[in-house]
Amino acid sequence: MAVQMAHSAHHDFLTGLPNRVLFNDRVNQSIFLAWRHLKKVAVLFLDLDGFKHINDSLGHPIGDKLLQSIAKCLVDCVRSSDTISRQGGDEFVVLLSEMEHSEDAAISAIKMLQAVAEAHSIDQHDLHVTASIGVSVYPDDGLDAETLIKNADTAMYQAKENGRHSYQFFRPARMSGPWSGNPSRRIYGAPWSGRNYRCITSRKSI
Repeated sequence: MAVQMAHSAHHDFLTGLPNRVLFNDRVNQSIFLAWRHLKKVAVLFLDLDGFKHINDSLGHPIGDKLLQSIAKCLVDCVRSSDTISRQGGDEFVVLLSEMEHSEDAAISAIKMLQAVAEAHSIDQHDLHVTASIGVSVYPDDGLDAETLIKNADTAMYQAKENGRHSYQFFRPARMSGPWSGNPSRRIYGAPWSGRNYRCITSRKSI
């Protein structure tokens, strides 16, 4: 009973994913390790596009099963050392620990966008949603969990403003020009400009 209660206190009841408290703790642990090992840490804030319409039209039980399906596909997109958290509603936050380069987060974001956009078979319905993802990176965009999550959230709203179904790196308000990516076209981004980095994905894979 005590083990169950301890698990429930740190995990989302619907998806079984770590909750906000556990996620923040893991981000801060990852930041400490990244500082020691001269690595980077990324936080990705993911919000579903079109989930409210499905929830309203098909009902909350279908919506809950869709969230569970999306949680599973997100877990399949990352390493065992990374963490997926449900923050509530249709929002998920991802911790990518001990990265070598910022563009590693872009590769993971593309993989997640494609996975979420696949059809989810729920109670004889083939449901389609997309996602918008904001990305912040330690130490460039913050030195603690709270700042990284806040900046990733800000970047996510920028991704929605840029057309949704895309990812966006955090950029301070004083900077102009989006750092964004859409999985249905060639990806060019300021974080890896000048390094001849290119990722091409096919529309057929979405």
